[in-house]
Amino acid sequence: MTHYAHTTQLTHGPGGHILTNCHVWSPDGRQIVYDTRSGPAGEQFNGTRIETVDTETSAVQVLYESRHGACCGVATWHPTEPRVAFILGPEHPTPDWTYGPSRRQGVIVDARMPGIAVPLDARDLIAPFTPGALRGGSHVHVWHPNGDWLSFTYEDEVLRTLGPSVPSRDAHTRTIGVSITGCPVSVPRSHPRNHDGTALSFVAVRTVANPRPGSDDVSRAVEEAWIGRDGYQHTNGQRPHRAIAFQGTVRTRMGQDIAEVFVVDLPDVLQQDETQIAGTPTTMPTPPLGCVQRRITDTESHRFPGIFGPRHWLRSSPDGTQIGFLKRDEQGIVQFWTVSPMGDSLRQVTTNPFPVASAFTWHPDGQHVTFVMDNSICVTNIESGQTMRVTARTQDVAAPRPEACVYSPDGTRIAYVRPDPYDPLSSNQIWIVDVS
Repeated sequence: MTHYAHTTQLTHGPGGHILTNCHVWSPDGRQIVYDTRSGPAGEQFNGTRIETVDTETSAVQVLYESRHGACCGVATWHPTEPRVAFILGPEHPTPDWTYGPSRRQGVIVDARMPGIAVPLDARDLIAPFTPGALRGGSHVHVWHPNGDWLSFTYEDEVLRTLGPSVPSRDAHTRTIGVSITGCPVSVPRSHPRNHDGTALSFVAVRTVANPRPGSDDVSRAVEEAWIGRDGYQHTNGQRPHRAIAFQGTVRTRMGQDIAEVFVVDLPDVLQQDETQIAGTPTTMPTPPLGCVQRRITDTESHRFPGIFGPRHWLRSSPDGTQIGFLKRDEQGIVQFWTVSPMGDSLRQVTTNPFPVASAFTWHPDGQHVTFVMDNSICVTNIESGQTMRVTARTQDVAAPRPEACVYSPDGTRIAYVRPDPYDPLSSNQIWIVDVS
């Protein structure tokens, strides 16, 4: 007889419960943070609260409730402090300024002072643009392991509004940005939607609108991850202490757009031309000097090329030696793969008969990953590739959701979202499974 791990339903009743794909556990493992978007996958950005649930008592606390017509969501904990970053949409929205990818901002709430949101990134929408401020919106703020930098996806409002008049190489695309906390940025009040920030922000990845077929040009950069707790070891002996892996869309020689794994090494100290990082009215901001961008997978010749599967963020092993991603095998089944930040050692880890069906996270020991497969929470041993179910398979109506499957800081529990099996028509609920 198979014995599965003990599971606990933490939330109950109506209302949305949406977990971000990583960093949902407080540093001490006691609280889980979530937002209240109504749909099962959070497709509509209509949540108005950031909440936490206590993993021992199931007590719920409201960390922040949005006001003046704004909505909020996609929350992540600081790695060592009781602070939470999340997205805030526009307050007092108007017909010409509603929520959208280029009109959102990052904010931070201290869990010891609920209700007070401090702006993360500054915004400046009128030229000459302020270096260190964004001209658009940030999304999914992920803290570096040392807690002083955050990464996010970025979309530029200035170029979006120009539309077809933008030069082709600088058309509106999604890319990756970084915020450095403790470096406040003030902007002029030349636009009613300008605002100051508590961090210096910059675009870290170069994108182009029309990538050359067969080149390493990136038309879209998304789903990024910090590499390692302290970067990774380069073959030249150097250690980039801050580096980001991301999914970059390239165009194959045959004209097909596919996503590959890229890495950008970030400088420890920013040295930049102010116009360069701020951009112009018709050009995107570009990365500071010292940002080195490299493609590390080339799967064009594979039977099923490119990153593929449920929406997922790349995730690095804690020691920075492996970057995990999802891709189809020769039979077309989505499996878990790894590659080193140097681009060698591309490896298919799993050979399961069922596809990986969710985002994934690494165990703190770097030896295991967890994800949803065949309606179960599963754990895979990285060395052997063996996958074990830790929860029983459910019917489709009560299956774990694909958006998040997140290890606790000590690796003893996994947080996930699924409907209440006794009330499948209810809103999603947060569950944990004990894998200690």
